[in-house]
Amino acid sequence: MTLQLPAGVVFGEEYQKLVKNCKTHRFALPAVNVVGTNSINAVMEAAARNGSDVIIQLSNGGAAYYAGQGLEDGEAAKVMGAVSAAQHVHLLAKYYGICAVLHTDHANRKLVPWIDALIDYGHDYKKQNGVPLFSSHMLDLSEESLEDNLAESERMLKRAVELDMSIEIELGITGGEEDGVGSELDTIDNSRLYTQPEDVLAAYDRLNGIGHFSVAASFGNVHGVYKPGNVQLRPEILRESQAHVKQVRGLADENPLDFVFHGGSGSEVSSIEQAIDYGVFKMNIDTDTQFAFAQGVGTYVDANPAAFKHQIHPETDEPLKKKYDPRKWLREGEKSIVARLDQAFSELRANGKSVAKR
Repeated sequence: MTLQLPAGVVFGEEYQKLVKNCKTHRFALPAVNVVGTNSINAVMEAAARNGSDVIIQLSNGGAAYYAGQGLEDGEAAKVMGAVSAAQHVHLLAKYYGICAVLHTDHANRKLVPWIDALIDYGHDYKKQNGVPLFSSHMLDLSEESLEDNLAESERMLKRAVELDMSIEIELGITGGEEDGVGSELDTIDNSRLYTQPEDVLAAYDRLNGIGHFSVAASFGNVHGVYKPGNVQLRPEILRESQAHVKQVRGLADENPLDFVFHGGSGSEVSSIEQAIDYGVFKMNIDTDTQFAFAQGVGTYVDANPAAFKHQIHPETDEPLKKKYDPRKWLREGEKSIVARLDQAFSELRANGKSVAKR
């Protein structure tokens, strides 16, 4: 029977069914970092246009920006911006006719209090609304020892399952830097860019009995877009990790782990397809959508330079209000994001595979 879920934000068992459906039918969903209503709306528009579901996520910096750069309390901005963005998606996703996963991205050790605060707020939200605020939170403790990483992940997962939520953990280091989390590519020991199957098994043994979790495993992927040849993707590491857990624990599922592909911008389609075949259901895309938004706005500005210097054209006396209206150039940025996500949905084989009841 074809899976169908109510349109809107999914969580708990619904989220796990969505993940399983992706893996069963060999496709993945783009996880798009957002910073404001323009990017959120563009992501939902793109998902609806492609007949797909989507993952909407916020980094700590994106959340703070959403709250407003004028908010002096930076820690409060990270929390309230994430809360506000999540409420926006809860309100509108069902009207776009899609299933949306709400997720936070990359929280290293210093950002663990941010996640704890969001879970605290999520308790209040669930009391009032009967559903959790987010679908999943991410802990990126890959710079810590494996024991410290898994111990903190265990603590956080126990908190998350109380709200019918999941967590995402990172094993191995995704190269590059994103919103202050991570390291420049040339400063990382190359071996740490590749997750070890034994570490994946340790995570499975530690967390599987508690609740649902996904793994951002490193197979040479990096944040950002680098010169060709600088990044050597090895999706077979995902295959070997799945096989190791399956064999040691005697599991029937070919891909027992739910894998996440970080640093997806600029990746070759063949690597994306292999990663999906080895259990990836989620691919992060941030750098490319940032560039797409900037390109859309920049192209509009280049085509209408007078409108960004004058209210009335100095040579023709034409009123330029209709051209400098923020809705005009912001919309061009949105349209450019949608076009880039058209490509992402296609490369991830997600077109037409939404499970949302319409």
